[in-house]
Amino acid sequence: MRINAVINYLGRVVILFSACLTVPFGFSLLLDDGALHAYDEAIVATLVAGSALWAATRRAREELRVRDGFLLVALVWTVLPAFAALPLFIYLPAMSFTDAYFEAVSGLTASGATVLSGLDQLPPSLNLWRGFMIWLGGMGVIVLAVAIMPLLGVGGSQLYKAETPGPMKDTKLTPRIAETAKGLWLVYFALTMLCGLAYRWAGMNWLDALMHAFTTMGLGGFSTHDASFAYWNSPKIELVAVVFMLIAGVNFATHFLAWRKLSLQPYRRDPEASVYGLVLVASVVGIALYLRAMEVYADFWTALRFAAFNVVSIATTTGYASTDYNLWPIFAPLWMLFLSSFVSCSGSTGSGVKMVRAQILFKQSFRELLRIIHPKLYRPVKLSGHAVENNVVFAVLAYAFVYISCLSLGTLALTASGLDAVTGLSAAVASINNMGPGLARVGPAATYAGLSDFQTWICTFLMLLGRLELFTLLVVLTPAFWRK
Repeated sequence: MRINAVINYLGRVVILFSACLTVPFGFSLLLDDGALHAYDEAIVATLVAGSALWAATRRAREELRVRDGFLLVALVWTVLPAFAALPLFIYLPAMSFTDAYFEAVSGLTASGATVLSGLDQLPPSLNLWRGFMIWLGGMGVIVLAVAIMPLLGVGGSQLYKAETPGPMKDTKLTPRIAETAKGLWLVYFALTMLCGLAYRWAGMNWLDALMHAFTTMGLGGFSTHDASFAYWNSPKIELVAVVFMLIAGVNFATHFLAWRKLSLQPYRRDPEASVYGLVLVASVVGIALYLRAMEVYADFWTALRFAAFNVVSIATTTGYASTDYNLWPIFAPLWMLFLSSFVSCSGSTGSGVKMVRAQILFKQSFRELLRIIHPKLYRPVKLSGHAVENNVVFAVLAYAFVYISCLSLGTLALTASGLDAVTGLSAAVASINNMGPGLARVGPAATYAGLSDFQTWICTFLMLLGRLELFTLLVVLTPAFWRK
């Protein structure tokens, strides 16, 4: 293990992150919103800390190995939130470090859970920083660093494979890993700009449009208003959000290939995209019919409007709300929580188990049923007509077991600490799926501010687990990882 090399690269990432803080600094300076001192101090503290780490280990310039890459990713995602929290911690003196760190982790993991209220009165630059954190975390701070670090003489392959989920681990879209990261960020940036322009066209002001473009493409539900999208009560704005949430829930490798080839063929070949669309359409229509049948809304089209927005928002792990769906009959929000566990595609900015793993699990279960009937039957698991190797199937089964175990332990810990069952379960699901709001005490009309410090740290850990797809963080905690 090259500890000094890992710390050296961590210092460089922290230095790069200090540059990100200049974005809200510039907006605060431009808008004169009274928060400038928070960014001054945060930038200096981050730059000094990163420079100290780099200077102390400047002679360690070895290329990272696989284990080094996992350690660096784990360190980056646990250390960066401490610096990201500084503007909040400095500007809001009544805010505890626990809450500030939680808010920063929620932003960088694109979760969208918040402990803040009174968002309408916050300085615009502070709300923008919250949205910008989600935008950075959506595609991954590490992937951004991989695109830049070759300029600093740092190899990025190990970092990219450690941080990036799903099939993208095994497929290079361009010959060099840094070019791949740059290509993904180019598509991400272009779609974000289109989303911002669409929001402006639909009726948002420029600042709201930019902030919500960040959080929509990052699939994190931070908003500039306590009422979230209910603030506008605009079908046009909700339609824009639904379209871009659907886009952000698809594998960005597929978007990249479609852009590069100027063809829709990559979407047709993507084994997740069609199932993703079908599940969402069926769920939206089904919940709309259920809400109408339960007389929650007076007509089907109103039910369809609210079902479409909130189902897509929760299923893609965004976390926006246009109404307090906590007040709906319990079947509807529970179904939405269930969808958040698997609907988002691998390589998207969403979280959860991911659609490709859900497909493999379903087909493996069906294969085992057939084996009971026909013990000698050979039937490989296939995606898009291609056989999935058994070692991949076994890895997915292991992932599903670890996911359920972490979710169960998180729920038990939260309920043992005093939360009711619905709040504890939904908070654990929302955290590990990086979804944001849950139900009951952490529902869309509430915040996580009512949780104790212990409960807040459990949710924080679950958010980090979910964003790094469990194994990337858990492997660093195993004794075998540290053995020579």
